[in-house]
Amino acid sequence: MVVQNGLRVTSPLRTVAELASRPDVVEAVVILDAALHGRLVSQQQLRAWVDSHTGRRGVARLRRAIELAEPATESPMETRLRMRLVLAGLPRPQVQASLGEPFLARVDLYYPEHRLAIEYDGATHRDSLASDNRRQNRLLDAGYRVLRFTASDVLGSPASVIGLVGRALLGRHIYKDAGGLR
Repeated sequence: MVVQNGLRVTSPLRTVAELASRPDVVEAVVILDAALHGRLVSQQQLRAWVDSHTGRRGVARLRRAIELAEPATESPMETRLRMRLVLAGLPRPQVQASLGEPFLARVDLYYPEHRLAIEYDGATHRDSLASDNRRQNRLLDAGYRVLRFTASDVLGSPASVIGLVGRALLGRHIYKDAGGLR
């Protein structure tokens, strides 16, 4: 416990660890990505917490979530998109990758061996549609492939998302499992 504004509260580490010990691994990773990105905790602190709480309920789930966490992730939906892909057996993509020499763009997810960029388009993308289109055109012109997804894709038809990404990777002979979510 720590005291903040005269109140006893749990530390950021304990709060994050306990929230991320829940059964749903995707939402656990969403919590960890946000906490790590915001520098509320570090992966080293989380690993030490896990090591000192062996046998406690949810610690095995938390350990798995820590391994799946990516501090560079910038939004919960980017995490959910990445987790859909990874839990379906697709390779783990790079997160917030800078592309091009000279710099062309930074993309949410990236498979470098396949030059495949994946973007999550949230509500804010409506305000930046023209610049997003120009950026995509530059990427396509430089030989990158780009797939874009929205919340309705990720949450409403994850099998379609996985299929599209899987087929894009299959073209380069690395996708091994054409199955859906496990």
